[in-house]
Amino acid sequence: MSYNSLINQVAVVTGGLSGIGLATTVKLLQNGVKVIVGDITPEEKVGSILNSLKQKSGNENVKFLRTDVTNFEDNKNLVDYAVEQFKDLNLVLANAGIGIASPAHLITYKDWQKVIDVNLNGVFSLDKEAITYWINNNKQGNIVNTGSILGLVGFGGVASYAAAKGGVKLLTQTLAIEYASKGIRVNSINPGYIKTPILDALPQSVYEELISKHPIGRIGQPEEIANVIAFLFSDQATFINGASIVADGAYTAQ
Repeated sequence: MSYNSLINQVAVVTGGLSGIGLATTVKLLQNGVKVIVGDITPEEKVGSILNSLKQKSGNENVKFLRTDVTNFEDNKNLVDYAVEQFKDLNLVLANAGIGIASPAHLITYKDWQKVIDVNLNGVFSLDKEAITYWINNNKQGNIVNTGSILGLVGFGGVASYAAAKGGVKLLTQTLAIEYASKGIRVNSINPGYIKTPILDALPQSVYEELISKHPIGRIGQPEEIANVIAFLFSDQATFINGASIVADGAYTAQ
């Protein structure tokens, strides 16, 4: 589906060169959005990915800014760069994330903090900077934060990831309440397990076990999540605010 309301909108996407972020960047470009991608992908790989994005979408309006979302100034720079390059900011996908699987008693505090810094603090920092820009300039805006089903239901071995994603859910709801009257919408997308390079690297037995946990009988595709995100950004979703949208093949319905 195409969304005419997205044409010439300006978006910032973190983690936009792989997985769900990459699929969403493609989807937004295909709908005429101008996209600033913030990512930590090695510089030598960025050029080929950006060229592929332009060819696949037919849209040249994509730019890259090296971004470590755990650095508050990097998030501020992303917002400033969007305004500098495309003269505005309308949409934000706070998507950058990592996962470290470990029983809670074995995870190091350093690893715990790293996951929280990327998956929760990084989301807050980008959201805060975008909202500040919109408030200061009397503009409306639209944020989608990437959560997870593991921020909605318990799952052993991922305490840091679950805590961060659970925080994203409540952060999303709180920001939606605070800024709804200003014309700012904030929602989260909460995917089930999605086919990404991380899952592809798992042992076959583990991969098959993950498939079995989804009643739909398969892992999700990044493009399926990107479709939901594009909908949330469009004018077809103007009454959706503060929602935790689940796209998980009935995983959490069990």
